Amino acid sequence: MAVVTECTVRGVSTRRVDGLVRTLGLEGMGKSQVSELAQELDTMVEEFRTRPLTGGSYPFVWLDAMTQGCREGGRVVNVVTVIATAVNADGRREVLGVDVITSEDGSGWTAFLRQLVKRELSGVELVISDDHQGLKAAIAEELPGSSWQRCRAHFLRNLLTKVPKSAQDLVATLVRSIFAQPGRDEVWAQQERVIEQLCARFPGAAAMLEEAAEDILAFSAFPKATWRQIWSNNPQERLNREIRRRTDVVGIFPHREAIIRLVGALLAEQNDEWAVTRRYMAVEALAVAQTCRTLRSGAKEGSVLLEQLVA
Repeated sequence: MAVVTECTVRGVSTRRVDGLVRTLGLEGMGKSQVSELAQELDTMVEEFRTRPLTGGSYPFVWLDAMTQGCREGGRVVNVVTVIATAVNADGRREVLGVDVITSEDGSGWTAFLRQLVKRELSGVELVISDDHQGLKAAIAEELPGSSWQRCRAHFLRNLLTKVPKSAQDLVATLVRSIFAQPGRDEVWAQQERVIEQLCARFPGAAAMLEEAAEDILAFSAFPKATWRQIWSNNPQERLNREIRRRTDVVGIFPHREAIIRLVGALLAEQNDEWAVTRRYMAVEALAVAQTCRTLRSGAKEGSVLLEQLVA
């Protein structure tokens, strides 16, 4: 049973498990038997994805989604697996939750975030994600008081569609210079300069950059020590690639519960690994971030100190 369960988590197809069992000198095992044994994971996964989030605040949260093929109503459809990870008060990464929704609309994201809040998710300062449909409104509704950082890598790819291929390297270099500045004021000043430079030759790109300023530069309101981790969704993308490596073996899932079983088991394993590895962020930087939140929500006299903290 342990071998079959581990094979399931590792993404080995049920057809190949039969051959593995025979190699171990045991009788063959059919697909249905493999599936039945794999369901032993369900209890563990359900406990993991519904556990209370009472360990303290989660200042930074990353959200992302990936599509999976699934059989429903006698046909194969694409469903969406949504995943939330965060940095906890101890500075370590943690998997908050996973679910399968029908589509990336506002109602799907709202339901997912509502479940996280119901499990006592609190202290969220910034949510980092791609520009998923309906997600920004769901964040505003379910996580009031938090900011939203649009992934700079995804935004840049979208921006480059506004310029000819011959100029894409130049434009990409200009935009990246915004994020290479030493402080918040310099970041915003460089943003203005880049927009001015783009206006003459690429007005569409300039307009898009100006319109997205608040979303792509939200990171600058936080301590500089955290910028590299929070200005993009790259940490989540790396996790997604590892999940894809396992789920691609399956191809088409028989139902949504099978997706949650496999992806949930992988995430539980990753969460355990993060709990014993080195901190993702320094506790001191998180303390400064909390101070920044207090000052932003306080009176005007805190504005000077706030500028000093994020510089």
